[in-house]
Amino acid sequence: MKTSDFYFDLPQERIAQEPLENRDESRLLVMDKESGQTQHKIFKDIVSYLKEGDVLVLNNTRVLPARIIGEKIPTGGKIEFLLLKRVEMDTWQVMVKPGKRAKIGSSFSFGDGRLKAYVIDISDEGTRIVRFEYEGVFETVLEELGSMPLPPYITHKLEDGERYQTVFSKHTGSAAAPTAGLHFTKELLEKIKGMGVQIAYVTLHVGLGTFRPVKVDDINDHKMHSEFYTVEKETADTINAAKKEGRRIIGVGTTSCRTLESACSEDGLIKEGSGWTDIFIYPGYSFKLVNGIITNFHLPESTLIMLVSAFSSRENVLNAYNEAVKMEYRFFSFGDAMLII
Repeated sequence: MKTSDFYFDLPQERIAQEPLENRDESRLLVMDKESGQTQHKIFKDIVSYLKEGDVLVLNNTRVLPARIIGEKIPTGGKIEFLLLKRVEMDTWQVMVKPGKRAKIGSSFSFGDGRLKAYVIDISDEGTRIVRFEYEGVFETVLEELGSMPLPPYITHKLEDGERYQTVFSKHTGSAAAPTAGLHFTKELLEKIKGMGVQIAYVTLHVGLGTFRPVKVDDINDHKMHSEFYTVEKETADTINAAKKEGRRIIGVGTTSCRTLESACSEDGLIKEGSGWTDIFIYPGYSFKLVNGIITNFHLPESTLIMLVSAFSSRENVLNAYNEAVKMEYRFFSFGDAMLII
């Protein structure tokens, strides 16, 4: 299967540049995963498609203010770091601009020396492995010096950084938001709980793969970057009970789906624990746990559109995407949502 098989024409004006004032008033395209038939709703109408006994699985990762701007020591040349994932306690994989300034052995200063960085290695794909030095708590220093790492297709300034966080975000570590979760309000989640739907949380820290396009012609040749995930015992117990009883498990976002499928054993049950996953889900994959997906509208030829195509079919998904373009849906991180069930 070719990367070009997942192309669709997306006008630039369909890319949402800022979030709606009310999270749950984005549009919702509902698609039957078998027939491909669609309905057009508002996100808060999601309650009409959920039922008692369902398990809704959310990714409670929290986005780091991972973009920091500083200067090279001793020349003072400007440098920008984007923190991608923690390798060890104070060692991170980062994207650097301009990269030519970040040779092994180079050192950099941020916030008048409050944070210092030393390049200790260069990875195969050109990112840097950096060791940080600072006083105090790293996350606190980053909160004060960093800014939200919005995707490159969002050119507008985000006035409120919390709008790029889900209302249930908890564990800091992502380089990007699990954007399907941005549509939920605390009130909507309470309403869903009141219907008898169980809410379960997994954690997957979104990393480098979010920023890298598929560059190979044959998707079988694409290699995903690894991301760290955690499934706690309470979540595993909730999901396994639903699985055994034949109740639906609905993943919110591709990150939740990838976590569930990564942590699922051959017997179809999920294991508690933490680990790294580089699972690449594309058509031909047989889902072991997920019965429904809530997701945003994704980039053409991306691993994300390949995942949702695997859940339904490439034809159904591309037809729905083309319909969404014609009906002027908003695409990508701050855009509208899709329920496939």
